[in-house]
Amino acid sequence: MKMSSTTRWGTWTGAVLFALLAVARPAIAADPLVNVDWVKANLDKPGIVYIDFAPPADYLRGHIPGAVNSNYGKDGWREERANDKVPDMLPAKLDALGEMIGKLGIDNSTHVVLVPAGASSTDMGVGTRVYWTFKVLGHDKVSLLDGGMAAWTKDKKNPLQAGAPKVEPKTFKIAVRKEMIVTMDDVKKAKAAGVLLVDNRPEDQYVGINRHPKATESGTIEGAKNLPNGWITVNGGGEFRSKAQIEQLHKVANVPTSGEQINFCNTGHWASVGWFASSELLGNKKARMYDGSMVEWTMLKGGSVEQKVKLQ
Repeated sequence: MKMSSTTRWGTWTGAVLFALLAVARPAIAADPLVNVDWVKANLDKPGIVYIDFAPPADYLRGHIPGAVNSNYGKDGWREERANDKVPDMLPAKLDALGEMIGKLGIDNSTHVVLVPAGASSTDMGVGTRVYWTFKVLGHDKVSLLDGGMAAWTKDKKNPLQAGAPKVEPKTFKIAVRKEMIVTMDDVKKAKAAGVLLVDNRPEDQYVGINRHPKATESGTIEGAKNLPNGWITVNGGGEFRSKAQIEQLHKVANVPTSGEQINFCNTGHWASVGWFASSELLGNKKARMYDGSMVEWTMLKGGSVEQKVKLQ
């Protein structure tokens, strides 16, 4: 049957409109956690970039096939703030961070899978902190490999690639979610308004027995609850506990699983594990993270510090 010009025009415009909508449609959010089986099933699929945070020598010896390497401490994921020397903050020049991400072969359509070492909850904090950073930059297609590289290498049958693959740089455009960035002033206002503050450091630091080398006072922000980051993973390792167990542990710590809360630690590393559990695994989208944490709070005298245990 011969197609009329009107029908052809309608078909053509419909196709163009569909294509434009496909381009304009924002990237669909990925599952926050993926496991080893998911990685094996998706190894050869285009549009996925695995970021391995191993030291360069370890990475070059063997990594998930196709994975790129990034240095958590040196590549610009965190930086010392120039004016007051507060360490490990979200970089001031986020455009530069976006350029660095693009050089890893990542654009705004890429599904990023983060691969920390995975030996401990502190290791997983590398992944959760970078995960939080991607979210701040407006990128939702990001996941964390549960158990990290340790989970991948546990099964000796899983393939490893030596050397570094060739990476084609791409353009990564940022769309900053300012509502996710919590400043010291924001914490002061939240504290005054009765918002829950959650300290994700180990208990010895929470009560004030020990402290971070750059913190100038021992203890916690007055009124904060303690939910140590090591509780959130199995035996403090790299595997996250089940949702039911994480909910149970929040109850034990007297931390609600809904409503406003601000997670903190020393420099926003352990706190990112707590934020990830609350926001991404339990679905409390009112949870936020204060990356300045106790180091900024004590260096810049943000307010009262409560020391529960004072040694003689």
